[in-house]
Formats: sequence, structure tokens, C-alpha cells
Amino acid sequence: MLQFIINGQKKEYEEGITFEEIAKEYQKDYKSTIAAVILNGKISELIKKPFRNGELTFCDLSTSIGHLTYIRTATLLFVKAAHDVIGDKNIEKIKVECALGPGFYFTAKGNFVVDHDLAEKIKARMKEMVDANAAIRKHSMALDDAVAIFAKQGMKDKQRLCKFRRSSLINVYDVDGYYDYFYGYMLPNMGYVKLFDVIAYNNGFVLNLPRRSAPNELKEFVPLEKLFNTMMEATDWSEKLEIDTVGELNECICNGGLNEMILVQEALQERKIAEIAHDIVSRGGVKFVMIAGPSSSGKTSFSHRLSVQLKTHGLRPHPIAVDDYFVNREDTPLDENGDYNFECLEAIDVKLFNRDMQNLLAGKTVEIPTFNFKTGHREYKGNYKTLGPDDVLVIEGIHALNDKMSESLPVESKYKVYISALTTLNIDEHNRIPTTDGRLLRRMVRDARTRGASATRTIQMWPSVRRGEEENIFPFQESADAMFNSALIYELAVIKPFAEPLLYSVKPTDPEYHEAKRLLKFLEYFLTVDTENLPNNSIAREFVGGSCFNV
Repeated sequence: MLQFIINGQKKEYEEGITFEEIAKEYQKDYKSTIAAVILNGKISELIKKPFRNGELTFCDLSTSIGHLTYIRTATLLFVKAAHDVIGDKNIEKIKVECALGPGFYFTAKGNFVVDHDLAEKIKARMKEMVDANAAIRKHSMALDDAVAIFAKQGMKDKQRLCKFRRSSLINVYDVDGYYDYFYGYMLPNMGYVKLFDVIAYNNGFVLNLPRRSAPNELKEFVPLEKLFNTMMEATDWSEKLEIDTVGELNECICNGGLNEMILVQEALQERKIAEIAHDIVSRGGVKFVMIAGPSSSGKTSFSHRLSVQLKTHGLRPHPIAVDDYFVNREDTPLDENGDYNFECLEAIDVKLFNRDMQNLLAGKTVEIPTFNFKTGHREYKGNYKTLGPDDVLVIEGIHALNDKMSESLPVESKYKVYISALTTLNIDEHNRIPTTDGRLLRRMVRDARTRGASATRTIQMWPSVRRGEEENIFPFQESADAMFNSALIYELAVIKPFAEPLLYSVKPTDPEYHEAKRLLKFLEYFLTVDTENLPNNSIAREFVGGSCFNV
């Protein structure tokens, strides 16, 4: 007999039972589908059979573990259905490119036309497989055998990735003879993927899925045109550099092409910053450049580099941090847990900010406050500003794109920039790198270097940070006049040696341990790059150190 502690109660089960069978017994206690389990601190797929006693907990779709498991399984379902409908011989490549809201955009190349009818046929085939509870089989096989299968199925990205794999074994999933590799856990069968939609979009497909915050609800896909165009521009850059997967990046490092690739990537970013500066000047009358973006987007480095470009046009940029307009600590709103909510608009003295900006626009001299984060109060230290004909304020802050933040300022006086680290590098054609992973690793390394924060603390805070972004940044991103992608193709290889020691310090008893282990496994795909050849104005320097800017 096997003995488990579940929800504080001891339970006994016959040997040979699967986690899936146990989960069904407890499903009634969860609002969404149980997708995985944790036994004695180790994550396991539902299809597995336990062979030891211990404490057992469940991960439903509202958890990060469960949600990612659903996404992987839905991706396999989509790709398999596409192969069934289109035919293996007609498909050159189907690749997941980026996230669009809760959905994912796939490019599709081959002897077929992407249209509404094809999307509907793929969706219908997916539903057939869901209704049939199509089994997902997991195989642990020799690496050479897996490479042979990938070669037969035309998966060149996976072949390339396997060249840099240290283990001689690899886990491969198959559905009715179609084999694929996925970074992470999977559901037992396709019957678990209840909610999805397939939409033909911009010569590709969008696989629309539920959000983690509402796993039982599928919302209508809403196109994000500016974000999508920015992502596709970055994807085009990656393809021109012939580096759009980790395997290609590793080959570039091995073949001695790293230095040139870094220079080209940095030059592309500088060109984009110069284009934004030119657009600002061309508009005429812009006095406030409003910059916003999610955590660890590189806003500070970008602001400095944009200021340099504005100076080449004869302007005199002056940085202003919205954070300096925080209300005093005792006036800060509280969240549902009774903690200070520094993310909401009410944490900013909007009235004072607008009054100061109006006075500056009117040609008056204004003393700009400085917020003392230790005392929790605004201070005035003689930072006087007066806007002359060539002066422009570069304002950076979480609410900079929200018109309520600057409601009294004329629209024509403002130029809005949205910045984010929109990772376009994939592990392989069916395993994308979430932009949030790149930003989390950036923040972890920076916080450890500048604030002495542990990886445990950074991971612990991340859900709260993400909620603030969802509420206060992402809803306004499409209102931006320009978007800037701060992600660098090579940066995760640079961040790796800084992040790994921090992640290894997370203890198995910490709630953040599973996320740390996931990120460590993810970093194993990358070869390491040192910082010697990074330009000192690179956005990557904001996180790993050595920047020429005060970041």
C-alpha cells in the first residue's frame, strides 16, 4: 500500500494507481482542472504512477505549473491537428512565434494557403482529438534515436538543439505516431484541453487559450496590432541574422560569430532609437516624452540612449521619474492583503504632477521633488527646471501611457513610448521563450547586484509585479506612438552565469523552489557568454553591470 498526506489527511492507495486517478477523487475541491501534482516537493505528470509515500499536493490550471502544462498540451494538439489536416508532405514548418494576449501566434510555411477555412478545419480536427481523449504517450529514449525521429519529421530546430544537450536521454511525446519534444510537463490526454480557438491571422494562426487568472473562460481574441508589428519586426531581424532558436545561437557562439552578432544586434537597436528620436522631432511641439513598460524592460538605459539621440537633433532632454511623485507613505493605498499598493495610479500625486507639468509648459520655473524611499516622503532639494524652446522632458514611469496621469497636458505636447523585452528567440519551433522569463531573470540578476535581494525574494514578488503590469501597463500599450523592443538575442547567454548561482541558492523547502528549478533547467539550453565584448551602453548592462549610464 502507498500512503500519502493530502490536505493534512492520511490516505492509502493500492500500488499501481496513477496520479490522474487520485486527482479525480479530489477534483471537486478545485475550481479548475487539476493538471499536475507535487509529491515530496517534486512535480509529476498525472500519467505517472507513484512508487513512494509522502505529501501530495495538486496543481490546477490557476497555478503557474498547471497553466503552462495546459499551454504545452494545447500546442501539441494544434500542431498535430495541423499535420493531420494539411498533410506532413505539404508542411515545411509550423512555428510558435509569440504571445498575443492569452493567445499564441504561429507562422506556417509550406504548400498550402492560410485562411479562415483552414483554421476551421484544424479546429475541428482538434475537437475530434479532444472528444476522443487522444492519448499522449511519453518515451524516454536515447538522444540519437530522438534525433533520427526529428530528422524524419523535418524538425531541424530540434536536431540542432540536441547537439548541445549533455544528457544521453531525452523525453519525447507522441500522439498517434507524431513525435515532438516539449520543455516541461504534459497532460495525460487531449481530453483535458477543453477551451481553445484557432483563428487565421496575418498569414498565420492564433491559438487562443484561457488566461491563468480565468482558466474556465475563453475570451474573444482581440488583435494587438502595434505589439504584433513590433514582435514581427524583431522576428525578421532574427531571421536575417539567422538566429531565431537557441540551437542557432549556440552554433553562432561555437563558430566564432558572437562578436559580430552582438555589434549588429546593438546597431539595430540604436537605429530604432534614432528613428524614434527623429519622429519626436519631426512632430514638432513635443515637450513630454512619456516612457512606460513592464518591470525590467530596460527603461532607464533606453531613456538615456533616447536622450543622446535627441541631443543630436539639438534638443535638451531632462529626465523626470514619475516615482518622484509618489504620495507620502502614510497616504499610499493598500491592496487586498493590507500591503502598500505602489502599482496603482492612486499611489501617485497626479494633481501635483499635472500642476508642475502645466507650469513648465507655461514657461514657469518649477522645483521637481525627489522621493526618499527610505523615509517614504517627497523631498525638495533644489532641482529647479524651466523649459526653454529646445528643452524636452523625458518622463519614465509605470503610468506614463495612462492619459489620466497627464490629463491636463495637451495631446500634441506628448509623445508616448512603450518599451518591453519582447523575446523572439525560441528554444525550438514549438517551444517559445516567454518574455516574462527573460524579464524575471533580468530583474533577479539586477536586484541581487544593486539591492542584495535573493532569487527567492525576486521570485516571491514576481506574481504581484505581474498583476500590477496587467492592470496598469498592458491596457495602455496600444496607445503608444512608438514601441521599442529591448530584448537582445544573445542576452540570456550573458545572464546565465549571473543567474545560475542565485537560482541554486533557493532551498527545496522554499515555495519558490519549483520556479527556480524550472529556470535552471531552461538555462541549461544556453552556452555561456561573458560580458567582455558587451558595449557599455548596452541595455544588457543595466542588469549585469558595467553600464556607462547611471542605472
